[in-house]
Amino acid sequence: MSKFLKIQTLLLICLLVNAQVKIGRVKYSGGGDWYNDPSAEKNLLAFSKQNAGIDAVAGYEPVELQSDKIFSFPILFITGHGNINFLESESKRLRIYLELGGFLYADDDYGMNQSFRREMKKVFPELEFVELATNHGLYKSFYNFPEGVPKTNEHDGKKPQGFGLFVDKRLVVYYTYESNPSDGWADKEIHNTPEDKREEALKFGTNILVWGLTH
Repeated sequence: MSKFLKIQTLLLICLLVNAQVKIGRVKYSGGGDWYNDPSAEKNLLAFSKQNAGIDAVAGYEPVELQSDKIFSFPILFITGHGNINFLESESKRLRIYLELGGFLYADDDYGMNQSFRREMKKVFPELEFVELATNHGLYKSFYNFPEGVPKTNEHDGKKPQGFGLFVDKRLVVYYTYESNPSDGWADKEIHNTPEDKREEALKFGTNILVWGLTH
């Protein structure tokens, strides 16, 4: 059996055994704070379970891209404020994960834009990020966001944007910039996010989960 088929088989076994939905927080090198706001995924998964009926495990689970454990997560999440660096082996591994059906959500927590785009070029050198139209299915996968990405955090005051990388017309990477919904997922006292903005962010995160799980 080829290495590719072995990994594909492992992915299918992991997804069958781990029926409950979990999110893997990508642990990366380069100096950026990959670990920030550990309550974010926990709160999002709890919200989506209660409000969207997703059979989710509300927890925070760091994962290294070189670990076979990534194939037990239908969705990976990466965020931070600073530099991101992928080893060549990590880039290849992430590409395999995404091509086999995995989904990566990236949220710029302010300051990771340049390095994230650079590192994703290592993963898919032939692809370019494209901005999703406001009528894209992700923005209405469960809750309706007719204007697209919500503005959770001011950052530089620019328009919030959502970008994607597509493989065979499938959205494999979704990236939010000047939006930062994951700040709204964190415990309320962390960022003092207004309650309406926090609920909006959790609803938007639920859309991301629904899209990632069904496409």
